[in-house]
Amino acid sequence: MQSLSRREMLALGAGGAVLLVTLGDAAPALATPAEAAAAIDKFTAGKTAEQGKITIELPEIAENGNTIPLSVSVDHPMTPDNYVSEILVVTDGNPRPGVALFHFTPMSGRALAATRIRLASTENVIVIAKTNDGRLFTVQKQVKVTIGGCGG
Repeated sequence: MQSLSRREMLALGAGGAVLLVTLGDAAPALATPAEAAAAIDKFTAGKTAEQGKITIELPEIAENGNTIPLSVSVDHPMTPDNYVSEILVVTDGNPRPGVALFHFTPMSGRALAATRIRLASTENVIVIAKTNDGRLFTVQKQVKVTIGGCGG
């Protein structure tokens, strides 16, 4: 086993400090509300979504942003000629605004999805549902996060 000299240890420590400073500046920036709106516009092709028909279950206050339960359901038929085809979940403060995208078919039976998401800080969670004939529905809920999960 080879031991390091005091000079080598100082050089190693200085190199580590430089690396930490450099990586600290490279932390991911948080998405802006404009970037969230752009993600929504891309999904909706610029069409306006109707309020309602979507039920979103999220806590109003999340003690830890690393694991927040999310449940989304859409009150809409799931027949072969009239069904919810996609649900997009967007936030306006995470490093990437698009949090989740769920795909459905009439065989899904219901437009229902449940997962856990990460939120960086207090932010809005926006859900948009798209039907096979192009109709859009939306709902929004703010979640207050006390300990951030995405870079927070």
